[in-house]
Amino acid sequence: MEPSIFTWLVAAVHLLALPLGMAAVWARALALSGPLDAAGLRRVFVADNLWGLAAALWLGTGIWRAFGGIEKGALYYMGNPVFHLKMGLFLLVLALEIWPMVTLIRWRIRTGRGLAVDTGRARLFARLSQVEAAVVVAIVLAATALARGFGV
Repeated sequence: MEPSIFTWLVAAVHLLALPLGMAAVWARALALSGPLDAAGLRRVFVADNLWGLAAALWLGTGIWRAFGGIEKGALYYMGNPVFHLKMGLFLLVLALEIWPMVTLIRWRIRTGRGLAVDTGRARLFARLSQVEAAVVVAIVLAATALARGFGV
């Protein structure tokens, strides 16, 4: 497929989600490690929202790029073990994220109702956020290998 401004912009959004996501998940880890008063919880929720936005951008633009006919094509990606590794790592991030995500949704609901939240697992969620950041780095390594034709 011939390059176009459209494919370039979709790829750019996909890649620009990386610094957003890394900064957000790291900010969430820091916020979860700090005081969890009202201001601290706001910091957690803002960082978590940005982390979610980055994940949505990665997923949306990634699916579009791989299967929407604007990049190398589904056959290239589905037949490439490096792509499978990248998707496995992405699924690992999603799996690691389920517990913190559900808990933070509950925290949002409770704080919205003016109720206290049990922040006893905040440090664990901070550590999970750090692990997720490390897995995102591994995804970048797989993505750059994939872009350079490894695994074909």
